[in-house]
Amino acid sequence: MRLNPDAAPDRAERRPLRIVVADDSVLLREGLVRLLVEDGHRVQAAVGDGPALVAAVLEHRPDVSIVDVRMPPTHTDEGLRAAISARSYVPGAPMLMLSQYVEASYAGDLLADGTGSVGYLLKDRVARVEEFLDALDRVAHGATVLDPQVVARLLAARRRDGGVSALTAREREILALMAEGCSNAAVARRLVISASAVEKHIGNIFAKLGLPPDDDTRHRRVLAVLTYLGGRGPVSRG
Repeated sequence: MRLNPDAAPDRAERRPLRIVVADDSVLLREGLVRLLVEDGHRVQAAVGDGPALVAAVLEHRPDVSIVDVRMPPTHTDEGLRAAISARSYVPGAPMLMLSQYVEASYAGDLLADGTGSVGYLLKDRVARVEEFLDALDRVAHGATVLDPQVVARLLAARRRDGGVSALTAREREILALMAEGCSNAAVARRLVISASAVEKHIGNIFAKLGLPPDDDTRHRRVLAVLTYLGGRGPVSRG
């Protein structure tokens, strides 16, 4: 059972995860494996291409997979496409994507099925070990986690539709933090406001984006992020 992303555990409470690593760089792949093992996780497979990732996810059903966006043979978006393919076979399979560069469209592709449990971080974020491990844990527990630089790019490029233009500056700020995967408590800490104020703002965001009443908070957060990315809701993939 997935936990509420608003209750992501701290380091002392993080449980060991079963993980698949997919990166064609042997140096980075082995470095990730060592980092994960030292943090108490179990790496079930470490592979170097998209087809091997799909096979590993189908075989091991990991708690989360860490996937390089660009892998052989063309080093464009093979990793991304393999992750989406794996999620078509194992719906909702958690995926944390790593990229050398900001590609806003990749984030939208990952979020398109509306199920959450996805992350998109720049590779530089791995060097910030605690941030990376926290993001990994949150994705494994159902959250959507986007790198702050990705969020900034989306904020600069997004279309003003889907109700986003009706949001106040504070509401857009909170929505951006939601897109980064921040819990209500984390948003309150970052903005130095009360938890009740965060809840009120999020309620207003849901109302202005036209999101229907839904007890599944995680689902509503994903819908809000999708709208933030460009005014689109979840779509199915064949």
